[in-house]
Amino acid sequence: MWVAAFGVISAALAVVSSFGLMLYIGVPFVIIVANSPFLILGVGVDDMFIMISAWQKTNLMDSIKERMSNVYSKVAVSITITTITNILAFYTGIMTSFRSVQYFCIYTGTTLLFCYFYNITCFGAFMALDGKREVVCLRWLKKPETPDQKCSSLKKPCCLPCNSLRDKHKADIHPMNLFFRDYFGPFLTSTESKFFVVLIYILYIISSIYGCFQVQEGLDLRNLASDDSYITPYFNVEEEHFSSYGPRVMVIVTEALDYWDGDARQKLEKCLVDFENSDYVDKNLTEFWLREYVKYMENHHHDVNDKITFLKNIPNFVIGSPLFMYDINITSSQEIICSRAFIQTMGVSSSTNKKLMLLQFRDMAEKCEIPLMVYNQAFIYFDQYSAILENTVRNVIVASTAMFIVSLLLIPHPLCSLWVTFAIASVIVGVTGFMAFWNVNLDSISMINLVICIGFSFDFSAHISYAFVSSSKPSVNQKTIEALYLLGYPVLQSAISTIIGVCVLSAAKAYIFRTFFKIMFLVMVFGVAHGLIFIPVFLTFF
Repeated sequence: MWVAAFGVISAALAVVSSFGLMLYIGVPFVIIVANSPFLILGVGVDDMFIMISAWQKTNLMDSIKERMSNVYSKVAVSITITTITNILAFYTGIMTSFRSVQYFCIYTGTTLLFCYFYNITCFGAFMALDGKREVVCLRWLKKPETPDQKCSSLKKPCCLPCNSLRDKHKADIHPMNLFFRDYFGPFLTSTESKFFVVLIYILYIISSIYGCFQVQEGLDLRNLASDDSYITPYFNVEEEHFSSYGPRVMVIVTEALDYWDGDARQKLEKCLVDFENSDYVDKNLTEFWLREYVKYMENHHHDVNDKITFLKNIPNFVIGSPLFMYDINITSSQEIICSRAFIQTMGVSSSTNKKLMLLQFRDMAEKCEIPLMVYNQAFIYFDQYSAILENTVRNVIVASTAMFIVSLLLIPHPLCSLWVTFAIASVIVGVTGFMAFWNVNLDSISMINLVICIGFSFDFSAHISYAFVSSSKPSVNQKTIEALYLLGYPVLQSAISTIIGVCVLSAAKAYIFRTFFKIMFLVMVFGVAHGLIFIPVFLTFF
């Protein structure tokens, strides 16, 4: 129990060390990073379960040095592979164009690196100390000389798990390990079970692919606030009563322009008419100071093409039309360095239309002969709609490629590397598809989790695959059973601990935290299903 407790403390120390380092060097702490400790609490103990499992299978008659050597020879490579891949998966997220995602990935990736070093050093040292305690216990609890003699009932629970003496000085085999070896493994490798597993997988992949086409892009602004915030009912009312019209977009002339020049005005007017002809613009609601000013000059019989006259009458025009006061930027040297018009958008209630509108407006501004820029405060959110899919696909491809290369270098069998990569792709498709069934959109929050998905789906499959190819058993079925016997229980513990670590987020009042829980739950369930069911069965086919 104390070893497991120290494993949790080791994960907590990794969080403190990593966060302290990141804050010291000036990496900003954003709200999404607050998810990281819950994640690390679940993930950081994964290696601990595997190390303890290997430790419990060592011979108590061996020296501490031999037992530690035996443990590290069995699990060090596997732990190193999964750590490298997890860190790579998170650091791949730095490539995204969303700053909040970058900061989250930097914090979490660095914390996992600290977790790894603390596990192979501090936690390993603590296991060695516990080994010395076990030696003392063996001397204290000597085997009775006659069968009818029994050890003190007080002594046994103080030193030994399961309230029993170890047989022949070996650690007790945990009942779950026996379950995987004697029941689950043989059942899974039977012909009927393999057929049923393949059928289940086909149904899973069909459902997932269907769900992928139903996923909605974009982050609803209501989801950025707490559930009890006044912002939520505000957006509900706006959507119900004012959804026909979108934001008023500024069309900004970004450089100095000779507005008194007829050709310049004609070019600018042409560009503005192009905007008004868009399906997303109500041309009757455009506000442009230059149009009104030209009418003003003509009504007062002033020469609009004369520079001095043009500039001299602007103050009087602004006094009479204060609406345009902040639309013209005139320097003290009487030069109009920039100005703006307003166009009214419509029919952009859906995230798809917002994305198309933004791309169309920017394309028009770029093609205009006059240097223009379009802007509205909401564009910071619309940008996400246009970038999220591209960023997600790029990150997933790069991270998956990195996972494949690492597994190819460190797992001594190319076929297993392909199966591990296949498991990554399969879990990503499953998580993405079932996101739609659980009403989770594809946004910057879920993109983080899909990057996480790559690392975790690699973990479970890599552990089992490595144990499979390292087995000396003669048949593939026996290799699978031994792999499940050695690592089935630690993998199951890892998944359950991670779910427990993040389940507290399910009760949060913020969409960000609930989404984190939902996707992590899907990642763990599908990841452990691949690691303990699908991949063990598929490995027996080759």
